[in-house]
Amino acid sequence: MSNNAVIYITVCAVLSLVSFFLDRGKTIAGFKKGWNMFKNVLLPFLNILILVSLLIYLIPPSIISQYLGAGSGVLSFSIAALVGSIMLIPGFISYPIAAGLIQQGASYAVVATFMTTLIMVGVVTLPLEIRYFGKTVAVARNALSFVAAVIIGLMVGIIL
Repeated sequence: MSNNAVIYITVCAVLSLVSFFLDRGKTIAGFKKGWNMFKNVLLPFLNILILVSLLIYLIPPSIISQYLGAGSGVLSFSIAALVGSIMLIPGFISYPIAAGLIQQGASYAVVATFMTTLIMVGVVTLPLEIRYFGKTVAVARNALSFVAAVIIGLMVGIIL
């Protein structure tokens, strides 16, 4: 366990104890609500994590490096941007996926593009956005987010 994890866990434990002594009812209600939220997220999180782990295991690192590595050029950005735009995965699940991709040989720039499009662009949720915001706003938001994601990926590539 890293030093940061120990610090975060300690701070959370201390603050939880302070909250418990100030108002037991609210603290227990908060923990119950948090537990229920955790149970609702746990199964989808594990399913996606298992699926991605299997894919990363089955796809050799050489193929990931070939298509998503630093030397693959525009193709790697295109693949990352398109897959990230289409997939419907919660943002917090993208971090373990990103770590796995980097360990398998994907470049930081490509992973940044993938994660940014995953979080900012929603091809799957576009019909819902259109219903609430209108076609022009929804399409413009997604298009601008797509362009911004590619620019962010390129900037990460330049910096790292």
